[in-house]
Amino acid sequence: MDLSGIISIAGMSGLYKVIAQTKNGLIVESLIDKKRVQAFSTHKISALEDVSVYSTNDDVPLKEVFQKIHDQEKGGACIDHKSPDADLKKYFKSVFAEYDEERVYVSDIKKVLNWYNSLQKDGLLDKKAEVESAEKPKIKAPTADAKGATKVKKDTGTKAVKTASSKVKVQGVRKSGVA
Repeated sequence: MDLSGIISIAGMSGLYKVIAQTKNGLIVESLIDKKRVQAFSTHKISALEDVSVYSTNDDVPLKEVFQKIHDQEKGGACIDHKSPDADLKKYFKSVFAEYDEERVYVSDIKKVLNWYNSLQKDGLLDKKAEVESAEKPKIKAPTADAKGATKVKKDTGTKAVKTASSKVKVQGVRKSGVA
């Protein structure tokens, strides 16, 4: 079960898959309708691989909770997140008996079950999906060219200066109006 690259954005419903990184944020694709949108750096973004659930002992990663649901449901969908609160608590207790009932609210349970059903519907919880994602190349940051110099726009007022140690320094250029 690989949750890398799957995120939740506060204020936007559903889960998103990270497609690319931009200067001001991320380009993400909705798992619901497959539309691509930009998530800006001002959005509150939560990566599912970093989310954990409170338990009576230590916090348990969301991946393990999803695995417990997956094992109980034999790979199928779980209870609908719109079910009555009592049913949701009973179901979650049957799947994850160690969860802290004082700190895990019904809204949290609804969110976890909704996320599980979304990922299960798209087939992202299967072992095959984990193997395929491991084979995909990771998104790489821009690198310097073969000579070791970086490209800098002329209109920024800076220029690249290559030093003897072949490192690139950025130096301000004074604009005097003379060419």
